[in-house]
Amino acid sequence: MAFKLENYMEIEVEHILPQLLRAFPDFCKCELCLLDVKALALNSLKPHYIVSAKGELYSQLEEMKIQSEADVMKALVEAIIIVRTKPRHE
Repeated sequence: MAFKLENYMEIEVEHILPQLLRAFPDFCKCELCLLDVKALALNSLKPHYIVSAKGELYSQLEEMKIQSEADVMKALVEAIIIVRTKPRHE
């Protein structure tokens, strides 16, 4: 059986960001801006590492989702505002 170590917060950021960006239609969605948002958000969130066997991850995610979703959304909105204000490209 193969096991995998993952930062649950990274999974949540990847899941929530596309939905959240709908609320910011004027936000630049280039690779650099999206990576900057993810990095800023993840750096402000406490990492939460999980170990799971392939197939078991989703049941663990559902249990933790309610607790962390609001924190992830807040971190992403703050990161979007920062990157939108000062993008690192022209």
